[in-house]
Amino acid sequence: MASKFEKPTLDKDLNKIGHVEEATQHVSRSLLRPGLALLFLVVATLFVSILVSGQPGAFTIAAAAAVGAYMAMNIGANDVTNNVGPAVGSRAMSMALALVVAAVFETAGALIAGGDVVSTISKGIVDPALIPSADIFIWAMMAALLSSALWVNLATWLGAPVSTTHAVVGGVLGAGLTAAGAAAVNWGSMSAIVASWIISPLLGGVIAAAFLAFIKEFIIYRDDKIAAARKWVPVLIAIMAGAFSAYLTVKGLNHIIKISLLSAVLVGLVIGLAVWFLSIPLIARQSQGLENRNQSLRKLFRIPLIFSAALLSFAHGANDVANAIGPLAAIVHAVEAGEISANVQVPIWVMIIGGVGISLGLLLFGPRLIRLVGEQITKLNPMRAYCVALSAAITVIVASWLGLPVSSTHIAVGGVFGVGFYREWYTRNSKRRATYIAAKAANGKIKPQPDASPEELRRRYLVRRSHFMTIVAAWIITVPASALLAAGLYWILSAIVI
Repeated sequence: MASKFEKPTLDKDLNKIGHVEEATQHVSRSLLRPGLALLFLVVATLFVSILVSGQPGAFTIAAAAAVGAYMAMNIGANDVTNNVGPAVGSRAMSMALALVVAAVFETAGALIAGGDVVSTISKGIVDPALIPSADIFIWAMMAALLSSALWVNLATWLGAPVSTTHAVVGGVLGAGLTAAGAAAVNWGSMSAIVASWIISPLLGGVIAAAFLAFIKEFIIYRDDKIAAARKWVPVLIAIMAGAFSAYLTVKGLNHIIKISLLSAVLVGLVIGLAVWFLSIPLIARQSQGLENRNQSLRKLFRIPLIFSAALLSFAHGANDVANAIGPLAAIVHAVEAGEISANVQVPIWVMIIGGVGISLGLLLFGPRLIRLVGEQITKLNPMRAYCVALSAAITVIVASWLGLPVSSTHIAVGGVFGVGFYREWYTRNSKRRATYIAAKAANGKIKPQPDASPEELRRRYLVRRSHFMTIVAAWIITVPASALLAAGLYWILSAIVI
């Protein structure tokens, strides 16, 4: 029997109010990130409007700045996640630490080593001499920048890490074809970019798998793991230090000082030897008291992974900020000078918008793709994440030596897939692993496992096929999709303003 103090109607009304408040808070939280992003776009546009007020074409420059800021945020939300995703997925870094490290080093890379001169026609895809006028060029670049930003935004929403470089290339291709015809397009460069769709992920995957094979063979499946780690982990850290030194020299410092590839490799060799010498006593001290198991080995790779995430972010900021500021700088130059130029001086405010936009996009929208790359494609631990990070640096160096255009996104994600697929193969085919597990089972250290059926093996796939197919499909259609979108946007813009 209900107490006389109970008020059923009032209780129901209070519950309804409580549910409404909870729903309102949820909606407010979901709108916070888009609201902050919109605020950044407004502030960037107002800042540039004040900066260029009174100049001819001030409205066009302000509009281009807004689109460039939008593109920069999308680069941060999608492209930057590949630099820290493996480290987060392996638990070497927390999400908060990864976001802070990536944001700081991306901005530093963009502002310090972003370069005074940027190729504004996206690696020579379009010949500016064949574009009829500066006005047509301005709106073609505007359409290219906006289309690539929209496509990367859609890919991020769908949970697909794509190459922002390829998105820009597609945008420039589509707008260039519409504005100046097929003769203005450098089809040789386009062929090289198409080849990079295949070369980048394959090379990254093979190198990552090769280092994982080395770690399994010489460290993990050894009776004394700690002794093996003391011998080989300093070598692996030295290889990483040397590779990243050469990587940063090629991709970052080369914007400031022209350095040949051979010189970059020599720099990496010297630094690698120095790091190897210093790492030997460090690893010996760090490994003291560790148990002879895989969990102990993971501790030895955490610090190198944090450094790798920082260095990858710095190099990415130095190199890929051009995807946002390149077309923007081209538009600014064309408006102010009334002429078209393939290479222009980049104003400092353009660099600031690019660097801040990338960092803000990462902080607001990056965690989703960080989790996908680091956790949902395949399970990573610090050793596997180390292989992915190292493959990214080495692949860029090899590609630079071969003269091949590659995508850092494709390399990193290809490395994750390479690690996962290699683990599938190794689990089924490695005699060393089978012998090691049989010996452990015989000694009673682990429970013997029955042979799995083919159906059970398929169920235990270490790489999620759904993510694999989604990502590959997004890679394939990035250039044509952004090209078609750019062509449509240019047609609309030309009908309105030209």
